[in-house]
Amino acid sequence: MGKKRVLYVSQEIVPYTGETTMGEVASLLPQKTQEKGKDIRMFLPKFGTINERRHQLHEVIRLSGMNLIIDDFDHQLIIKVASIQKLRMQVYFIDNDEYFLTKHMFNNEDGSFMSNNDERMIFYCKGVIETVRKLGWKPDVIHCQGWFTSLVPMYIKKLYAGDPLFEDVKVIYSVFDNTYDGVLSTTITDKLLFENLEEKDVAMLKESNINNLHKHAIDYADAVVQASAGIEKEVLDYIKTSEKPFMEYPGAEDYIDAYQDFYEQFIEEEEVATIEK
Repeated sequence: MGKKRVLYVSQEIVPYTGETTMGEVASLLPQKTQEKGKDIRMFLPKFGTINERRHQLHEVIRLSGMNLIIDDFDHQLIIKVASIQKLRMQVYFIDNDEYFLTKHMFNNEDGSFMSNNDERMIFYCKGVIETVRKLGWKPDVIHCQGWFTSLVPMYIKKLYAGDPLFEDVKVIYSVFDNTYDGVLSTTITDKLLFENLEEKDVAMLKESNINNLHKHAIDYADAVVQASAGIEKEVLDYIKTSEKPFMEYPGAEDYIDAYQDFYEQFIEEEEVATIEK
């Protein structure tokens, strides 16, 4: 058997998005997973805050050029790549001149939440999946980290369920305490319904506050990680009542082994299922 494959879809990664707990986990975890003998791919939005020259990003022409339809409009998908030299890892960046040109991640210069964050999230989540399809790379595990990745579990289970690349994949969703105020959008469900989805598939997002966004991802994920100590009790209770495999907060140090053990239960399950076939 070849190496097991883990796809990381992240909201932040050190050194590209600043020194945060989420960014550090999203950088260190893939490194250690790779050292454990697994094949990895890492994805990140190409926020305008990321200095392309300093980090030596360059466009991958063979992957760029396709259009993604959001709210009945075409948006060009641009794929860039950079290497974290000391870790010997590549990071793929999802880019678009309309969604990721501004020099801010989620808020405008006046501090207000960007009104198109819903479309930016849709674009990122779809862009990752379409790029992986173009790579022809079949993951065993998809690990989504942060609310900006929260649509990936639904897309995998609903829109790409018949794709051979994703038919046996296990999707893990990490809940961090990174948040936003109010709702993401009042029209996100309308935009999502331009896809081959039904209203019941996106019902949780009618009121797209941060808790409901997490709950929506949890509904479609195969397993959940509490990645911050202080996540909302409402979300924590929802995870526990879902009865899905759940890794409680493993602490701020020495957490890598806990993640690796968590991965192994899904990879082992898949290996057993393959042998039984």
